[in-house]
Amino acid sequence: MLDAFSNYWPYIFLTVSLTVGAVAAAHAAMTKDDVRAATGWVGVILLSPMLGAFFYLIAGINRIRHTALATRRTGRRTFEKQSSEHALEREQITAQFGRQFRALNILGDTLTRFFMTTGNSVTMLETGDQAYSEICEAIDTAERSIILESYIFDCDEIGRRVAGHLLRAQARGINVRVLIDAVGARYSVPSIVKYLRNRGLQARTFNGNVIMGLRLPYANLRTHRKIIVIDEDVAFTGGMNIREAFTSEFAGDKASLDTHFKVTGPVVGDLFAVVAEDWHFASGERLEQIVCSGPDGDDAPLATYARVVSSGPDGSLETNHKMLMGAFSVAQSSIRIMSPYFLPDRELVSALTTAARRGVRIDIVVPLENNLKLVDLAMTAQFDQVLKNGCHVWRVAGTFNHSKLLTIDGNWSYVGTSNLDPRSLRLNFEVDLEILDNDFAELVESRIDAAIAEGTEVMLGDISNQPFLLRLLGKVIWLGSPYL
Repeated sequence: MLDAFSNYWPYIFLTVSLTVGAVAAAHAAMTKDDVRAATGWVGVILLSPMLGAFFYLIAGINRIRHTALATRRTGRRTFEKQSSEHALEREQITAQFGRQFRALNILGDTLTRFFMTTGNSVTMLETGDQAYSEICEAIDTAERSIILESYIFDCDEIGRRVAGHLLRAQARGINVRVLIDAVGARYSVPSIVKYLRNRGLQARTFNGNVIMGLRLPYANLRTHRKIIVIDEDVAFTGGMNIREAFTSEFAGDKASLDTHFKVTGPVVGDLFAVVAEDWHFASGERLEQIVCSGPDGDDAPLATYARVVSSGPDGSLETNHKMLMGAFSVAQSSIRIMSPYFLPDRELVSALTTAARRGVRIDIVVPLENNLKLVDLAMTAQFDQVLKNGCHVWRVAGTFNHSKLLTIDGNWSYVGTSNLDPRSLRLNFEVDLEILDNDFAELVESRIDAAIAEGTEVMLGDISNQPFLLRLLGKVIWLGSPYL
């Protein structure tokens, strides 16, 4: 038997290799919706059947999708019924904002799990010092439950401060749950998850599964969401992780900038639905949906219409991408974008440049110095695609700004956790707020305008005048941008 194997092992290996490669290539071709992704994986597998199939098994198969869909399916009808009680009538949108935003609202109803609702209040928190203070104060007022989900929750001074408020809330009988991404939890040592567990609090990691006996997270599929829901009253979401680098208290004048939001009204229940499903996915515990409503009478906001938009590599794949495509398509006068990582795919670039050619003023604001050097090189290498078609790009010096802000025509805003890069638009689990409100859009635009006032406009000549080797390096890194 061993002699036969030793004589024929090359043929056995070849047969197994070709069989495994054929199965992997067929799976990629049948399951990938993006022709570039399908072509790329099939090419890798065919060029190296065994090794390529192994890489495809680890990084190419979406193991989350089926589990997440099963998690969502049982509760979806309840969530939609709750939202519909506060849903905004499309005629209201047409009368107040015009048919372009009515069309965008129909798109949102089709793409997302939640309706745009009225009776919401959204407060902008412009610094980490303000955001963490408001969060800790809200935690101290909790009467029933607190659930927190974050990509990064560092075990530093500010992280332990927030953790202390959570632990004191639990000590007085509040149900407290904390969910941190498995990759993000490793940003600090020791992990805040271990810190909280050692003190008796329910803390979980998202997607920290076992692969072939190794403790490896599916590093490409992360929860990038930042959500805190307290009772049925208030929620916090936005771009801000929990770490001392965002506070002047600990980082001084080197504190990174970001924008976070405190919300009340029906969207609180929708945010809870998102984080509750992630908690169920990570822990197996099913939470009862909370019921939230906006203030009545004279206390109700005049026109804060908002919708929760959740997206990720499950049933809501590319929802944020499709919402942005729709928004760029209906823009008539302006598109204002602030993003730390601007690496849109070809479809979004085409939508932006087509809008610019229609006469829409497009301003894109990014940091002068990025915290991720490879991303910065790839981003710079892509600027020519928008500059040569009439868009305006601004680089802002000073401390790094992590904000994700976008407005259309001074009426529609899109804020939250999504960056304009392949990771946020295809790989990460993200959550954003679609807000239709003139005053709120004006507030967001004032933040963008303040950055532009301190920025420098990038000209097409600035890119072409760079040394050839630097431009070549940028283009090579840009080729790998889906995995940065």
